[in-house]
Amino acid sequence: MSQTILITGASRGIGRAAALRLARDGFDIVVHYRHSETQARAVADEITSMGQKARLLPFDVGARDEARACLEADIAEHGAYHGVVLNAGFHQDAPFPGMSDEQWDSVLNVDLGGFYNVLRPLVMPMIQRRKPGRIVVLSSAAGVIGNRGQVNYGAAKGGLIAASKSLALELAKRKITVNCIAPGWVNTDMTDDIDVDIKKIVPMQRMGEAEEVAGVISFLCSEDSSYVTRQVIAVNGGLF
Repeated sequence: MSQTILITGASRGIGRAAALRLARDGFDIVVHYRHSETQARAVADEITSMGQKARLLPFDVGARDEARACLEADIAEHGAYHGVVLNAGFHQDAPFPGMSDEQWDSVLNVDLGGFYNVLRPLVMPMIQRRKPGRIVVLSSAAGVIGNRGQVNYGAAKGGLIAASKSLALELAKRKITVNCIAPGWVNTDMTDDIDVDIKKIVPMQRMGEAEEVAGVISFLCSEDSSYVTRQVIAVNGGLF
């Protein structure tokens, strides 16, 4: 019987690549999305074409009550998840002196608040399975080394690292691992409008691909990573 992994923000980018990779690894996938139902359904269809099960789960990770109700209902119907990949997030960049309250609050609420809103309803059911589990949290290079114009995003992504390390300590004896991935510049729609010279700032002189991040997610969700927890793995072409 296949084990199930929830992936937030699975309709596109790194989330989509992770969903398809983990399906190829033999997992059933819960495809979370907020707005992009057509794209999410296409991901689910591709997963089922591989012979794995997929179901859609729409909610706003920044809306605590909505997230809790949706996740609790899904678990009540289908059972606890083997793993969770926390990928959903967004950025609203601005120099700090000109950053609005809304830009600060919205990024922190979704990117960091989503950690609590999604995992809080899921962790106890994962513990009660009395089986190994996997939690993978997508942070960012901005959460490790910072980035101009992203004080809000860096704060949220750095907070995810601290939260993940603390949760890893709490869950280690339960054989539930918690790890972070900190991607650098990755070729997704979030980086379509960047104005930087990648060849000058990235030693490998190119952007990463979503599938390259998905490969690390695959490892962290596998049995091979059973003794890896509380870690931050950078996928950034040598950026730092």
